[in-house]
Amino acid sequence: MIEITPKYFKEYREKLGFSNQTIVKSFFGAKDIIPTVDFNYLNLLNVRLFEIITSINNVVGESIKLDDIVDFKQEQLTHVFETLKANGILNKLSNQGRRPEEVYFNWMRGFLISKFFIKAICAIFEVNDTQILFVGDDDFSNIEAFKRSPKADLEVYLGENEKIRIEVQSGFQGINDIKQHKVLEAKKIIQEEGLATYVLHFDLFNGQVAIVRIDTIESNNMNWITRQQMEGQTVFNIDQNYFCWKLTENPPKFSELDFI
Repeated sequence: MIEITPKYFKEYREKLGFSNQTIVKSFFGAKDIIPTVDFNYLNLLNVRLFEIITSINNVVGESIKLDDIVDFKQEQLTHVFETLKANGILNKLSNQGRRPEEVYFNWMRGFLISKFFIKAICAIFEVNDTQILFVGDDDFSNIEAFKRSPKADLEVYLGENEKIRIEVQSGFQGINDIKQHKVLEAKKIIQEEGLATYVLHFDLFNGQVAIVRIDTIESNNMNWITRQQMEGQTVFNIDQNYFCWKLTENPPKFSELDFI
């Protein structure tokens, strides 16, 4: 009987031209071939993103409509897209096996919504845009910026020594949840820095907005559920009572919201 030993395995792979087992596996599975990003598809997605912003801008309260939607498109969509493209980030985007174009679309959609509603956030908290600081991980030159992070998007300076954290969320399917890791991060922030964290959840499917202080949510709150559509993740389901603003109307003032 022929003797086949591990030494032979190694010699065989070396004859194929490989000295590393991982590289052999990658070769046979074509894992080392990175699919080309479909820029025609991306261009169509960018058109849709602008259509989404345009549609929202057409229906929101008059006081928060964009002053110049073409300028907004150029600065927040076109410029950011071209920066990502120039830095080679687009073809590196991945999330649970989804196409990079889809990851880009979902990220950019949320990014645009957070930028679009800055004027609304100013109105709600009665501040100007110089009192709002973006503290998220959006670094357009670094792929690491696109890793999921629980860090809040904004810090709002309400006064000389008073500020709060704001997490901007956008929902497009009528499912309104807050992920558990965001609540845990908020509890950490309140303990370490004394900053309260609020989620502004824009339910764009139904045209309503909720404001939820999340660092005070108790672990035994009845709104904690397991969401099967999100791979069984534990989430805080936003009760209808938290929704305090119809998008077709001008935003309310934070100081006048009696349920918070």
